[in-house]
Amino acid sequence: MALADYPSSPPTLQASCHSVLETVGNTPMITLEMEDFPHLQIYSKLEALNPTGSVKARGACFILNKESDNGRINQQTTIIESSSGNIGLDLAAYCKKLSLKFICVVDQLITPYNNMLIQQYGATIEQVHHPDKNGGYLLNRIARVKELMGEIDNSYWVNQYGNVLNANGYYHTLGREICAEVDHLDYAFLGVSSGGTITGISRRLKESFPQIQVIAVDIVGSVIFGDRPRKRYIPGIGSSMVPSIIQHACIDDFIRIKETDTILGCIELIRRHQLFLGGSSGSVFAAIKNYFTQYPNPRPLYVLVLFPDGGEKYVDTVYNERWCKDTFGEDFAYPPL
Repeated sequence: MALADYPSSPPTLQASCHSVLETVGNTPMITLEMEDFPHLQIYSKLEALNPTGSVKARGACFILNKESDNGRINQQTTIIESSSGNIGLDLAAYCKKLSLKFICVVDQLITPYNNMLIQQYGATIEQVHHPDKNGGYLLNRIARVKELMGEIDNSYWVNQYGNVLNANGYYHTLGREICAEVDHLDYAFLGVSSGGTITGISRRLKESFPQIQVIAVDIVGSVIFGDRPRKRYIPGIGSSMVPSIIQHACIDDFIRIKETDTILGCIELIRRHQLFLGGSSGSVFAAIKNYFTQYPNPRPLYVLVLFPDGGEKYVDTVYNERWCKDTFGEDFAYPPL
């Protein structure tokens, strides 16, 4: 198949935005083919193409705008959130644009990439150094957020784990976009971590496609669906606590993925589909294969998959063979080039 021809001269465009951050949303949707599952029509929403590189840009933008409009946030408000990843980056960028002070509570597992970007956007880093009772850092990060809320007047905790505005942001933006782009869906595979994305999208999908089966994708060692907590190495999916917001989600089933399968999913996405994506994307891609191997269904099916972010943050981990073998053992079969 030939690539599309480019026009001989560029079109004349008139800029409609004053900031790249205003271009959030309306991300591309592409179809993928899986050789082993030719009956699946897979619609892939590419959220890495949001201006700050992830789906969390939608929630950050929506919450800050709504709370500014209703007066809960003003120019003297200090925004606080617990994050070592995407929501921290996105809040830092949008707070910079809105001239708001932002404190991001992270832990020692934050990547140098994320740490650098959050600070370049002008945020203050507060780092938690001691693991919590589950062996992770989330509970202690949240405890530090609550301490800061008590210490700082006119502060606002975004609370992606329990703030209904977080889910509403995805319901009104990403959920609406998906429903406008496709005529029918049988399944949706959505990664779950802080819970806002899957809650908002699942509610919106069920309204347009009542028969759809929403499959939550979790990771081994995450406690969201009752697994025993254990150390996890790839951020962006899973949690060491059950987010309260997820009680409002419309989830029909869930599947847990091993982190080694996450890596293999990422490698297949870049090598077969030219998609350089993050760990949660590799997880949901692997989940589709695992689910339909376990529950084969030969009829044509229309499947939505959400790819939350790009692979830039994972070059030293998922895309680093040495790190993978050091972390998961020398016998881990990292795919050769």
